[in-house]
Amino acid sequence: MRDVEFDEWVGTVPVQLRNDPLWNSAYYRLAMFLFDKVWQDCELLRKDFRGREIAQQLVRSAGSIGSNLEEAYGRGVGSADYVRILRIALGEARETHGWYLRARHLIPDQLLDLRLDIIKQITSILSSTIASHRSKLNKS
Repeated sequence: MRDVEFDEWVGTVPVQLRNDPLWNSAYYRLAMFLFDKVWQDCELLRKDFRGREIAQQLVRSAGSIGSNLEEAYGRGVGSADYVRILRIALGEARETHGWYLRARHLIPDQLLDLRLDIIKQITSILSSTIASHRSKLNKS
């Protein structure tokens, strides 16, 4: 299976998802992209009994990034609950990073680097978004 780039992947995303207001958030688009990559990577991981265990954890943690972003958005952007749930999504992103590092024996180095780069982008955007919203909440 060929590893597609982000811009090419966007063209494969159902229009219903691209029309959702949450799609405008870069961290959400990246989280959804990452989950599709996890889906692909599970094909590699499932070939080894150890990889099957890691695949389960990757699906859970990477899936939780996007689902927590969806929940946070539903609670109201900028609210204290929004920030709290973004922090949970950030934790899930860091956990996903850890599971990818544990999978390094079964995933080619080039793919691993690409996945870790996506996670780094997600954690960076989420960290700055959380800090920005926290400072706004502290001023009120």
